[in-house]
Amino acid sequence: MRVDLFDFELPQDRIALRPVAPRDAAKLLLVEGERLQDRIVRDLPDLLEPGDVLVFNDTRVIPAKLTGYRGDARIGATLHKRLDLRRWQAFIRNAKRLREGDRIDFGSGVAAIAEERHDDGSFTLAFEGEEPVELLLSRAGEMPLPPYIASKRAIDERDLSDYQTMFAANEGAVAAPTAALHFTPELVAALDERGIGRETLTLHVGAGTFLPVKAEDTDEHRMHSEWGQISPETAVRLNEARQQGGRIIGVGTTSLRVLESAADQDGTILPFAADTDIFIKPGYRFRAIDGLITNFHLPKSTLFMLVSALMGRERMLAAYAHAIASHYRFYSYGDSSLLLPEK
Repeated sequence: MRVDLFDFELPQDRIALRPVAPRDAAKLLLVEGERLQDRIVRDLPDLLEPGDVLVFNDTRVIPAKLTGYRGDARIGATLHKRLDLRRWQAFIRNAKRLREGDRIDFGSGVAAIAEERHDDGSFTLAFEGEEPVELLLSRAGEMPLPPYIASKRAIDERDLSDYQTMFAANEGAVAAPTAALHFTPELVAALDERGIGRETLTLHVGAGTFLPVKAEDTDEHRMHSEWGQISPETAVRLNEARQQGGRIIGVGTTSLRVLESAADQDGTILPFAADTDIFIKPGYRFRAIDGLITNFHLPKSTLFMLVSALMGRERMLAAYAHAIASHYRFYSYGDSSLLLPEK
């Protein structure tokens, strides 16, 4: 399909630079079949049914954005995929000044060797020393806010908490699973009281999620892989919930991608621990999920293609037009939607 079929006009003032407070006070657009309804995130217990299960991504964002020097050349690096205990693949700013074998000094006693340049222009960075890389990043790194926020304001202390979900446990992401940023202990307690289940999986979100689709046709676009995991126990509980009539609702496109990667052709969710580069676009047959909670995505992005696959492209273009006209806030710190396709 042509990528420009997924384009729409978004006013710059609709891009949220800070989250609302409290988090569950954000707007929520219910898209249920052909119906649109304006609600707030706190209404979720009333919009879901007892027996439904929400699936959260428990990844934790690490301070994966680094700035250093190779000689007198200033080099920026955003880690996006762990390769082993000391090596990460990273997108590089000022990559023309970097060659294989060069040493980058990031300050605070943190340095890495640029081992290998990849076809997409990224590098493998091998960190020096014996300290855990996470400890090195805590000294020299900063939170890797999306470019549409970082280009408009400085990253600050608030982002250290604002850009983590309440479920964050397993370190390794360089982007937050932002749909879950809206959840609070009070909202979770209300969902529990309503009889709505809750499960977690892991997808360490990479910086590739922010990259624009440069191809003119979706068939020419290649996704970056990310590592995900579903435990055997979680898979069993999810399958049992579905067999009993409950709906599986992914909280965020990251959770959805792992669930769909783990499902077999009959929709049974299997244990999973592997990389996934699944690209969901119109024509895809969903197997594992019955709905999705997600923020509002960029024009011509793979994530807007994903929600179009779930609900229909025309339906989502209309929903986004409604959201823009109704002053919903877009992107990572923005408002939310609940997408429930027709059976």
